[in-house]
Amino acid sequence: MKPVRRAVIDIGTNSIKLLVADITDGAIQPVREQSHQTRLGQGFYVSHQLQPGPIEQTALAVAEFAAKARDEQAASIRLIATSAARDAVNARELTLAIERSSNLKVEIISGEQEADLVFQGITTDPALAEVPLLVLDVGGGSAEFIVGRGHEKHFRESFPLGTVRLLETLKPGDPPSADELVGCRRWLKAFLQSRVKPKIETALRQELKTHEGQVQLVATGGTSSILGAMEARLIKFDREKLEATRISLARLHHHVEKLWSLPLKERKEIEGLPKNRADVILTGSAIYEAVLEQFGFQELRISTRGLRFAALLDSH
Repeated sequence: MKPVRRAVIDIGTNSIKLLVADITDGAIQPVREQSHQTRLGQGFYVSHQLQPGPIEQTALAVAEFAAKARDEQAASIRLIATSAARDAVNARELTLAIERSSNLKVEIISGEQEADLVFQGITTDPALAEVPLLVLDVGGGSAEFIVGRGHEKHFRESFPLGTVRLLETLKPGDPPSADELVGCRRWLKAFLQSRVKPKIETALRQELKTHEGQVQLVATGGTSSILGAMEARLIKFDREKLEATRISLARLHHHVEKLWSLPLKERKEIEGLPKNRADVILTGSAIYEAVLEQFGFQELRISTRGLRFAALLDSH
């Protein structure tokens, strides 16, 4: 069967991501992957108004990626917007700016749709297609939790828990203080225990009753890939090495403690950590640490597949 080349542009709260890939009978072969930080959610969480500067930067980034997808001769280009766009009272300003810059329509998807696509994308990996999973996708504005195996899901929900959202809520100093890390951990523990854990535990019990084998915690999204790159000391993106990386709870504690002890300037020099992510990695790393602790996992596994992989398979 001749491959079909498709593109998807993912408009997130922190960054815009492009994936161009060839699809052959459900198999995905990436051709081009890029990310550009526009921080669409900056200054957003008080008024839920997207700000003019980030809107303009996002529209320009989408236009640039759309041009690159056309250069790659993609047969279709799908634009998907997530947390910040769906929560914004002025989302129409964003979609109009993008339509003017790229001549493409934007789909603003619900949290449930996002969770479904994340799980579908991760299970395109044969190693994860038939094992019990708790999948966690931490973005800039939301976190999607999904429990399931293969095509069967027992639970999926999107929660208002993201790296940019939490950073703007807590506003740690530079460098962060020990008390600020304590406060962040306390905040996350309370959020997970009150909002997430009661729902997830029921689904995890159901998953263990239904299928044999231990549930694996699999993370996807920019933060988890950065943590994997830091753990494996990767300078360049390497899907195979990232997906082979396992981060133990002890190592995650180590990364969190180190990150929260350094000023921004020194965090920017950490191997595997992009300079423009050196601020949000504080809250991102703490979120994953808290999830491992609250749900009793000893190890984090990383997937570089997720929403964009599934969006290509389900391309309109």
